[in-house]
Amino acid sequence: MAKQPLLSIVVPLYNEEGNIALLFNEIRTVCKTNRYPFEIIFVDDGSSDNTVKNARKLSPLTLVRLRKNFGQTAAMDAGIKQAAGKYIVTMDGDRQNDPEDIPRLLHHLKKHNLDVVSGWRKKREDSMSKHLMSRAANLLRKLIVNDQIHDSGCSLKMYKQECFTDLDLFGEMHRFIPALLRIQGFRIGELVVNHRPRTAGKTKYSWSRTIKGLIDLIAVWFWKKFAVRPLHLLGGLGLFTIFFGSLSGIYSFILFIKGKSLSDTAFPGLTAFLLITGIQLFIFGLLADMIAKNYYEKHRSSYSIMDVLKTGRKKNRTGAAE
Repeated sequence: MAKQPLLSIVVPLYNEEGNIALLFNEIRTVCKTNRYPFEIIFVDDGSSDNTVKNARKLSPLTLVRLRKNFGQTAAMDAGIKQAAGKYIVTMDGDRQNDPEDIPRLLHHLKKHNLDVVSGWRKKREDSMSKHLMSRAANLLRKLIVNDQIHDSGCSLKMYKQECFTDLDLFGEMHRFIPALLRIQGFRIGELVVNHRPRTAGKTKYSWSRTIKGLIDLIAVWFWKKFAVRPLHLLGGLGLFTIFFGSLSGIYSFILFIKGKSLSDTAFPGLTAFLLITGIQLFIFGLLADMIAKNYYEKHRSSYSIMDVLKTGRKKNRTGAAE
């Protein structure tokens, strides 16, 4: 049987032809120097340059190719599902994350008995606009989900493999993995890491990603509060609305008993609106509750894998891959 690697290093890539060879060599050097059994998993997210061509020359490597550009979160999820290591390391493909921090992450995780260690880019090497957007996003994240992480947007993280047993990523959710795992009871820590300036390629960061991240942040808040029982939110709002609709109906009935014309007041219409809206919210809550239960039982992936190429795999005497 193949020996389980200690580390699986997962790197999503999109048009990083000028970075992948250098990054691969840095990761391999760190792992070999520290004698870590390792595997490197590059996930090409529909690159239009020579990223795949250059990656095919690297060994040993697992190269996962997505059929088109599905986004960083989908690429990260695809790579994580290929990982066999006891610990999974995620990092960006632009070489701004430093592989030399990997041993420090592993030491910190073991020393403090953590399930996740998140990198903290305390000294950023980014443009002012990107830095300001990141600071604003971090502030909003702290206010809404409070995952107790300074820099959740840093891709350099180390996880125990069991963190992803029941976790699927979608949208722009890779930024909020620590928050999602904290909800499930995993122990989260962070460590200051090196952040290097980009030397090749172009940044993929944009305002649209920030907006998508904000939307997903709200989704994480909802997930944290009501994922298991959305009926508690929608059903509660429904009952609240029905209650006020009932009060409006009672008041309308009192006016009718007193002989006052209901055509001169908005209470009958308000009563009908509140009661119908409340009943609809409660029904939506029941439906959402059933959908949530179905999600936990089975759901489909939001991306499609074209193929998986493994290079440089040795075989033992029985013919099994090592």
